[in-house]
Amino acid sequence: MRIGFLGLGKMGVPVARRLLAARHELVVWNRTQERTEVLTREGAQAAATPAEVARDCDVVMTMLFDDAANEEVLFGPKGLPVNGLLGALRPGALHISLSTISVALSERLTEEHQRRGQAFVAAPVFGRPNVAAEGRLWIVAAGADDAVARARPLFEPLSRGITVVGNEPRQAHALKLAGNFLISAMIHSLSESFVFAESQGIDPGVFLEAVNNALFQSPFYAAYGNVMLHPPETPGATMELGAKDLKLLRDAAQSRGTRLSLADNMAVVFDKARAEGLGEQDWAVVQYKMAQERGKGEKQ
Repeated sequence: MRIGFLGLGKMGVPVARRLLAARHELVVWNRTQERTEVLTREGAQAAATPAEVARDCDVVMTMLFDDAANEEVLFGPKGLPVNGLLGALRPGALHISLSTISVALSERLTEEHQRRGQAFVAAPVFGRPNVAAEGRLWIVAAGADDAVARARPLFEPLSRGITVVGNEPRQAHALKLAGNFLISAMIHSLSESFVFAESQGIDPGVFLEAVNNALFQSPFYAAYGNVMLHPPETPGATMELGAKDLKLLRDAAQSRGTRLSLADNMAVVFDKARAEGLGEQDWAVVQYKMAQERGKGEKQ
């Protein structure tokens, strides 16, 4: 199948490679041209604008960083809407959004696609770049039944499983935000548990092995705990990314009159980290360091 793919960041490149490996034809676009060259050397075709991708493909997948990037690419930069994806996408064509975006933008995209006679599936993913490269993402999908059925074969080379949430694309984006919040909350509580263990003369690695085997049997606890105790040279998910997703979660909750007290408390931690210039450092590593600093403060 001929597929358009927009957004070749840390996640987009390994996902696009999986599609190429599955023998799909890819037309790719990225704001930074060097990223497209990585894929064209492997058989993809590069397009000059998002609109050019849309005119050449009946299925387009997007994996863009945030709401601002999505709005610029999908609706076109200010003054140049003709270059946007939506305006050039044909009626009946399918847009699959793999991005983690706000519920509000997901609702807006649903309305725009309906107005233009285009199909839309929200399909945000759980997994880091190394998981994407292995084709082991977990995809959360939502949209009209026929649109999800069209998208499903494209998910197979990318994922180890798919959860179809419902018929409203907003539901998939909301679920992704809630899942990311759980990861942040896990890291937050694990950080403070490590600090407590250290204060009691317990090696954090021993603590992690004991409680994970006894209570959770979770590869996520094991993986994030290992990142916290043995910081990687290259950050996986950054503090800036975590702060963005936490804000989107709180905005979505507020839009429905829902208060999430833990999310509110964690927002203070994230804001402090960003104010201290730690936004581009690893999400898990920074939360652990900040918990250690808070622990020292209590002793004083």
